[in-house]
Amino acid sequence: MTTFEPAAGVRFGISAYDVSVSRLVEVAQAAEAAGFEHLWLGEHLIDPGDYASTHPAQTKLGADAAAAAVSSDDFRTRRIVETSTRLVDPMVALAAVGAQTSRIRLATGIYLLALRHPLVTARAAATLQEITSGRFMLGVGAGWLREEFSALGVPFAQRASRVEESIAILRQAWQGGRFDYRGRHFCFEGVQVSPKPVDVPLVTGGNSPGAILRAARIADGWFSSATPSFEEAVELRDSLAANCRAEGRNVECHMRVRHPTPEVVSRYVEAGFKSLVFWAQDVSPPGTDTSVQFHKVATSLGIRSTNRSPQ
Repeated sequence: MTTFEPAAGVRFGISAYDVSVSRLVEVAQAAEAAGFEHLWLGEHLIDPGDYASTHPAQTKLGADAAAAAVSSDDFRTRRIVETSTRLVDPMVALAAVGAQTSRIRLATGIYLLALRHPLVTARAAATLQEITSGRFMLGVGAGWLREEFSALGVPFAQRASRVEESIAILRQAWQGGRFDYRGRHFCFEGVQVSPKPVDVPLVTGGNSPGAILRAARIADGWFSSATPSFEEAVELRDSLAANCRAEGRNVECHMRVRHPTPEVVSRYVEAGFKSLVFWAQDVSPPGTDTSVQFHKVATSLGIRSTNRSPQ
């Protein structure tokens, strides 16, 4: 197997979705032992049934390209939420993972913030940060599944503005002490989530120009939606960097990559990417030994681990 030495400062993570909590814990422990630095858990709250909404990445791909996709398990060619999809609460699931790991950073990738009240989210995130001893990052997004919003009684057209307001409230809530807020969607006075400041890094997702701008303006990091091609990844990264320069800010870029091989990863490393995230099922396909596969991939990518490789 080809090996290579990644450039200094490059970090590798794992992205999971449609997994049971027990499987997520197994993946997290294997990833941590192998030297991966972060684990991202995606979500949907419900399966709304026979929905007509299309994920933005699927819309961009187009029907002809989707039909030609080489991987039958590529999400671009199938429904993202269906009857068999295993949906778990990300805060609860990551709490379980946090209790069974000690080093790997944990993140929602992404959490549907527009569907929640921000005070509830602020409290849950603060609690999870305590459980994980400071290893949690809250990754949030606006959402795309209109039928999911309808089922929960949240206006789909308001999702972007709800995210903006919610992030402002999260920031205030985590400063500690009482605060007031009066906005378009939320209004309250003299509330407190925590008596002391809580440090929760806030990452936003979404590949649209508006989502990229939002990350540059108010987030600590940005997480790619779906799995962009290399060319799309460079375009998105450069757009984020340009917006950050205009805002006078620096935002970390976390990019999903489809294939965890040295040949593919070296291209991203040479292009200057610093945080690359692989799908869990691409590292350890169904039916394989999770621990062995994670160590094998980590070794091929030059990821350093303090644990011995499994025999």
